[in-house]
Amino acid sequence: MHVDVKELKGHPGAQQTLSTTVEAPAGLGTVLVGIAEGSELHLDLRAESVHEGVLLTGTASAEVTGQCGRCLDPISYPLTVDVMQLYSWEPQEASSPEEDDEETRHVTEGLHIDVEPALRDLMVSALPFQPVCRADCPGLCSQCGFRMEEDPGHAHEQLDPRWAALAGLADQLNESDEDGAAASS
Repeated sequence: MHVDVKELKGHPGAQQTLSTTVEAPAGLGTVLVGIAEGSELHLDLRAESVHEGVLLTGTASAEVTGQCGRCLDPISYPLTVDVMQLYSWEPQEASSPEEDDEETRHVTEGLHIDVEPALRDLMVSALPFQPVCRADCPGLCSQCGFRMEEDPGHAHEQLDPRWAALAGLADQLNESDEDGAAASS
C-alpha cells in the first residue's frame, strides 16, 4: 500500500486526499482475532506536505473476525483507527544511539510512502489481548470443556491432591468398620 507524494515535494502546505478500499495484507491480527487477509480495508487519508516531510492523517477501517477467548464462539465487529504518521523526506543520520528513533518513517526514493507498516502497528495494537463475545461470557469448564452458559451451576468436585492419601486411608477405615459391623450382626 503505497501513496504517491511527488506532487507534495517542495510545496509545504499542499495536500492530497486518498479515499479508497484496498485488500488487507496478511498478518493484521493476533492469535484469536484479526483482519482477514484479502478483506476490505477502507482508507480515508490526507497527505499534507510539511517542512520535515509528509504528514499522513485520517482513518482506517476494517471488519475484525476471530474467536472469543472464553467460549471459542466466532466474533466479528468493526474497527476504526485514527492515523497520524509523519514521513520524513530524507533519512536523518542520528548523532547518538539515544537519538535514533526506530519509529521514524521515510518517503522512498521514488517519492512514495508505504502506509502498510503504520497501519499494521495501529490496527494490531487496537485489537483486544483477550477478545470476548460479550463482557459476561462464562466460557468453558476448565475441567471438561462444558459450555458454562448452558448450565451455570456446572461444577466438579475437586480434591486437593495433597490430601489424596489421607482420603484413601479414610476409605480403608470406613470399609474395615463396615466389615466389622457386618461380622458382629
